[in-house]
Amino acid sequence: MPYPQKTDDIDTQVRNLAFSFLKDQTDKHGDVLSRRILELGFEFQGRRISLIGPQGIFRPAIIPLPISITSAPVVLGRERPYNDEVGSNGLLRYRYRGTNPQHRDNVGLRLAMQRNVPLIYNHGVVPGKYIPIWPVYVAHDDPANLTFSVAVDDAKLSLVCDGDAAGVDARRQYVTSVVSQRLHQQDFRYRVLAAYRSQCAICRLRHEELLDAAHILPDKHPHGAPIVPNGLALCKLHHAAFDRNIVGIRPDLKVEIREDVLKEEDGPMLHHGLQEFNNAPVWIPRRDILRPRQQFLEERYQMFRDYRP
Repeated sequence: MPYPQKTDDIDTQVRNLAFSFLKDQTDKHGDVLSRRILELGFEFQGRRISLIGPQGIFRPAIIPLPISITSAPVVLGRERPYNDEVGSNGLLRYRYRGTNPQHRDNVGLRLAMQRNVPLIYNHGVVPGKYIPIWPVYVAHDDPANLTFSVAVDDAKLSLVCDGDAAGVDARRQYVTSVVSQRLHQQDFRYRVLAAYRSQCAICRLRHEELLDAAHILPDKHPHGAPIVPNGLALCKLHHAAFDRNIVGIRPDLKVEIREDVLKEEDGPMLHHGLQEFNNAPVWIPRRDILRPRQQFLEERYQMFRDYRP
């Protein structure tokens, strides 16, 4: 959906081309794009237009207002430079650059808010990988807390929903909520896969498109937080088997296949895909901070032992 301004305006043309570029790239590569793709961007009138810069708030020289805001990925063991999260109003919180509300980058975002200009939100997943979300709009400015509130919109929904201010706000709050949930799921997946070097902890399969981030304690469990110490990188087969208590992980990090499944005879897939891994060691990251938490393993293994098919 094009940005609805004058089509001969350079700012409008650049933003529309940026959104089209992101659509093409995510269709080709999936939701997560490399920093290099965003840095290379596209050409416009013989000039390279990048969609990410060295700072969080980025404005290409050819246009007067920022085109993107970027959140740094969480790296375990390090503090995040800016604490961007969902606020009590259901919108994304985006921290000012620095502590001066009049810094030119903060002023640029404030002007984008006043003019209702659409932006790109590059959500950092792991170092070097981002989920671009567009269009997003700066909805509120909170100088006292050095924070902007950012709303995600859906161009297709905007064609069928009410166009009054209340309708737009409600739609954007809903879309932001849905997108935030998806971002948290993607964060968990990519951080777990990065910790496990994109391989299944049981069978060592390395095809990332066939890997999942499995919760050790289910996400509905009181301690089932989407954090790396509560995660295992598993292939599709072993993830499904783990969730259904066909495969268990003992606290000593050995695989245990459920007894009735061990006794089955059902061809080579059962034998090689499951039964052969009984008592096999589980591969885990070297860094202690990334390893499965012992408490989680013990509780999950007890759930496996208590399960009755």
